[in-house]
Amino acid sequence: ARFIDANAHFKQAVAADPSFAFAYLNVANTANSLDEFKTNLAQAEQHAAGASDAERLQIQMARKGFDNDLVGQLALGRQLVEKYPDSPRAWLALAGVQGALNYNAEARTSIAKALELAPRLFAAHTALGLSYLFGEPRDFAKAFQSMQQAEALAPEEAGVHTLLGDVYRAQRNLTKAREEYTRGHRLNPRDAILLVKAGHANTFLGDYVAARADYDSAIAVGRANEKAAYAPFRAYVSVYAGDPAAAIDELNRLVASIDGMSVPDPKTAKVGALTNVAVIATHTRNRAAAEQALKELGPLLMQQADEAGNAAFRRGQQATIAYFEGWWAARRGDYAAAQKQADQIGELLAPDANPRKLEPMHQLEGFIALYQGKYREAAGHLKLGNTLDPYVKYQLAVATEGAGDAAQAKRLFTEVAEYNFNTIGFALVRKDAQQKAGAGTL
Repeated sequence: ARFIDANAHFKQAVAADPSFAFAYLNVANTANSLDEFKTNLAQAEQHAAGASDAERLQIQMARKGFDNDLVGQLALGRQLVEKYPDSPRAWLALAGVQGALNYNAEARTSIAKALELAPRLFAAHTALGLSYLFGEPRDFAKAFQSMQQAEALAPEEAGVHTLLGDVYRAQRNLTKAREEYTRGHRLNPRDAILLVKAGHANTFLGDYVAARADYDSAIAVGRANEKAAYAPFRAYVSVYAGDPAAAIDELNRLVASIDGMSVPDPKTAKVGALTNVAVIATHTRNRAAAEQALKELGPLLMQQADEAGNAAFRRGQQATIAYFEGWWAARRGDYAAAQKQADQIGELLAPDANPRKLEPMHQLEGFIALYQGKYREAAGHLKLGNTLDPYVKYQLAVATEGAGDAAQAKRLFTEVAEYNFNTIGFALVRKDAQQKAGAGTL
């Protein structure tokens, strides 16, 4: 909700001063659609001559990010703090890039520097908390401490209760998490995310009726793209309840209804829902659903590529298509076709200056090996994938178990079982991970 409100304020700023480059950048950073992002980033660049050096560097950082040049983005972030070592927000900007690269120790050092300069900077406390909550190595006690410090600075800020609730969720204290989300919702009834988070807590508690009611409430009060973005979580409930086919049906109905929802970015909403269908259908080997989802998803991804007008973005979209086509080929046993798609991903993403660019290729090659019982080979590839994704970590655990390392496999299964954050991949593997992890993880 804060981003939606901020976007409106930044638009007022550029209306008052049409040459305000940094305001255009912030419209882009809070954009409600790909077109809004692209257009306002271009406006920021057009007016950059009138901006400060610090503002120009941040505009250039945004462009590098759009170009999937995280190496260049990191270099600009370092320039920013070299030129402005006493600016806490410069250190936060650098930390954001470091975190995106999974350079979490460096990111935490940068955030600590920001806090040294500005001990009461709310955004720095929450950034540090989020780093410890989601970045490896995780430290939930430190995450909780950071969120408590943020709460002390802004006790009436609804968003801080979202963050405190997330820490409680990570600590498997789902009842306390739900209480925090409810407290935040009372502070700001217009903030749909707090209702969504309550739905997550109720989902993991097994109260599916309450979870669906929470999601319905979030959809009802959602603004901008929220109605369409939050609706898939309602479908996830069916996956947790053991009925993935019902989730597919609900998601397909959502896709059909999005054009009538008056959201600013219907394409992205459709892509999100169809991606969920593709994941569920591929995992459950639902051929008809998988092939229909991929048939619809590919053209939408390429329409987004056309809209972006950016070579790196286009290659990323093509790589996404190759990933899903390859995964489905592997799932149905056509390993040669799957390997061709993995090779294509590597070729498409080769030009990108991003150390993480080949994660999808390694994930796909990991799946190809895993489905053939080549466990050591699978584990080698999956370790190079995005193991922050619980679905990928679960497959790594399966491969590790198959390769004979039962102790490490159990550690991985336990990490997945205790994840407690809501993605479609987690919905598909949570129950199995809990069973593999054993007692104490439910």
